[in-house]
Amino acid sequence: MSTAPAALGRLPADVPSVRTENATMAIVGIAHGTSHFFHLTLAPLFPWLKDAFSLSYSELGLLVTVFFIISGIGQALSGFLVDRVGAWPVMMGALASFVLAACVLAAAPGYSGLMLGAVLCGIGNAPFHPVDYSILNARISPMRLGKAYAIHGVSGSLGWALAPVLLATVAQFAGWRIAFLAAGLVALAVMGAVWKYRALMQGVGGAGSAAHAAASAPGASTFGFLRLPAVWMSFGFFFSWAAALGGVLTFGPEAARVLHAVPLSWVATCVTVFMLGSAGGMLVGGYLVEDPSRADRVVAVSLGVATVFALLIGWTGWPAWTVPPLFALMGLGMGLAGPSRDLLVKRATPPGATGRVYGMVYSGLDIGMSVSPTLFGLMMDANHPAWVWVGIALFQGALIGSALNIGRMTGRRPAVAA
Repeated sequence: MSTAPAALGRLPADVPSVRTENATMAIVGIAHGTSHFFHLTLAPLFPWLKDAFSLSYSELGLLVTVFFIISGIGQALSGFLVDRVGAWPVMMGALASFVLAACVLAAAPGYSGLMLGAVLCGIGNAPFHPVDYSILNARISPMRLGKAYAIHGVSGSLGWALAPVLLATVAQFAGWRIAFLAAGLVALAVMGAVWKYRALMQGVGGAGSAAHAAASAPGASTFGFLRLPAVWMSFGFFFSWAAALGGVLTFGPEAARVLHAVPLSWVATCVTVFMLGSAGGMLVGGYLVEDPSRADRVVAVSLGVATVFALLIGWTGWPAWTVPPLFALMGLGMGLAGPSRDLLVKRATPPGATGRVYGMVYSGLDIGMSVSPTLFGLMMDANHPAWVWVGIALFQGALIGSALNIGRMTGRRPAVAA
């Protein structure tokens, strides 16, 4: 008689075993991949939406900007919600918001409907980092956290990769409204999986949890974590990370095309090989953080490598065929840093404040992603494509100093109440 998936859903959440840890990593990874899938629910359908509603590119771009602004604000707030009501209910609510957003987008009669859908997508995306990391930090043993963070990062990259392929294909054969409904079915299926395996995640955060008890201890403060310099340093770190990544994913390939006469058909390939390099780096990086004390040095060295390759891309005179490999190597460097980056935040988190800290810190990602396209777009409008890569390298270089400072600040457990 089989004891696999169905039995896993009934196991007590506090049973420490490799099997339950692997199942937890898998279900959290699937949910995280769904959030990244919805990052790219709108953009692949822009050509159809532009024609359907006679929209300008700036109007289409505003939909994405609103998505990330709502997500950034919501991410900082949702961390408090996770600590109060628990991680699993918030995850279910986020996925339900995605389903509702997809239905609204599919039925949109005009631009206002698309904007409402973008807002709902942002609300759905907001809780995932505080939810996911609260679950992983509570349910995964310290020696396997690096692997858990790596799987979490790779699942996000796979979500990014799946969305354009699925949605554009469906839109081509069945129309953009059916494509949005297909996105809703993806979120609905993941909701079913999260419900089935809820026992793996219940009890994380909320009343009755160890974290809640720590946060409710005499002298504890709901906002005490905001007094920790490492928290704000981590926020700045993630802002710079997202600003660099946003540059690579938006105007970096076009800037490289102009600088090195890269064929137009290769531009999308540059992003693909960057993501593949990043995913491979994350998998390797998961094994580099078995010793948590060296996480800051792993981040610094890995990002140093990424910075060198960013500067090389911005240096004119390279043959066109060398550009995609340079993208892949830069992605490898950033991917290697990913699991250690997440571990640095864990070291900066006082007991009882996991959701709040991760919500605040990771909101820097959304803010950076909303700012960098405009910044690098201005550089391209000014006909300075090399500046794009200098800017990307500067953001990456700033990350090195931030990582070392966070490592220095968190060398000992902060003695501040949660």
